[in-house]
Amino acid sequence: MFIQTENTPNPNSLKFLPGRKVSNNGPLEVLNQGDTNNLLIKNLLQINGVTGVFLGEDFFSINKE
Repeated sequence: MFIQTENTPNPNSLKFLPGRKVSNNGPLEVLNQGDTNNLLIKNLLQINGVTGVFLGEDFFSINKE
Protein backbone atom coordinates (compact mmCIF):
# COMPACT_ATOMS: atom_id res chain seq x y z
CA MET A 1 0.00 0.00 0.00
CA PHE A 2 1.30 3.46 -0.92
CA ILE A 3 0.55 6.20 1.60
CA GLN A 4 1.06 9.81 0.55
CA THR A 5 2.05 12.34 3.21
CA GLU A 6 1.44 16.08 3.45
CA ASN A 7 2.72 18.75 5.78
CA THR A 8 0.15 20.61 7.84
CA PRO A 9 0.16 24.17 9.20
CA ASN A 10 1.15 22.63 12.53
CA PRO A 11 4.89 21.76 12.40
CA ASN A 12 4.28 18.99 14.97
CA SER A 13 1.74 17.18 12.81
CA LEU A 14 1.96 15.11 9.62
CA LYS A 15 -1.02 14.14 7.45
CA PHE A 16 -1.22 10.66 5.90
CA LEU A 17 -3.38 9.92 2.84
CA PRO A 18 -3.74 6.15 2.29
CA GLY A 19 -6.06 6.48 -0.72
CA ARG A 20 -8.99 4.84 1.02
CA LYS A 21 -11.59 5.62 3.65
CA VAL A 22 -10.19 5.49 7.19
CA SER A 23 -13.16 6.62 9.28
CA ASN A 24 -16.84 5.75 9.10
CA ASN A 25 -17.72 7.95 12.06
CA GLY A 26 -16.66 11.37 10.83
CA PRO A 27 -13.78 13.33 12.32
CA LEU A 28 -12.28 11.84 15.48
CA GLU A 29 -9.33 12.90 17.61
CA VAL A 30 -7.76 10.40 20.01
CA LEU A 31 -5.26 11.57 22.60
CA ASN A 32 -5.21 8.56 24.96
CA GLN A 33 -5.00 4.82 24.26
CA GLY A 34 -7.91 4.22 26.63
CA ASP A 35 -10.20 6.35 24.48
CA THR A 36 -10.36 3.88 21.56
CA ASN A 37 -10.67 0.20 20.72
CA ASN A 38 -8.89 0.73 17.39
CA LEU A 39 -5.67 -1.30 17.51
CA LEU A 40 -3.87 0.84 14.92
CA ILE A 41 -4.52 4.03 16.88
CA LYS A 42 -3.51 2.35 20.15
CA ASN A 43 -0.24 1.22 18.56
CA LEU A 44 0.47 4.66 17.10
CA LEU A 45 -0.08 6.27 20.50
CA GLN A 46 2.49 3.89 22.01
CA ILE A 47 5.25 5.34 19.80
CA ASN A 48 7.57 7.55 21.82
CA GLY A 49 6.74 11.21 21.13
CA VAL A 50 3.28 10.68 19.58
CA THR A 51 0.71 12.80 21.42
CA GLY A 52 -2.42 12.30 19.32
CA VAL A 53 -4.05 10.86 16.23
CA PHE A 54 -6.76 12.63 14.21
CA LEU A 55 -8.94 10.70 11.76
CA GLY A 56 -10.80 12.31 8.89
CA GLU A 57 -12.86 10.43 6.33
CA ASP A 58 -9.94 9.71 3.99
CA PHE A 59 -6.85 10.74 5.98
CA PHE A 60 -5.27 10.63 9.40
CA SER A 61 -2.73 12.88 11.02
CA ILE A 62 -0.28 12.16 13.79
CA ASN A 63 0.81 14.78 16.28
CA LYS A 64 4.17 14.67 18.03
CA GLU A 65 5.69 16.45 21.01
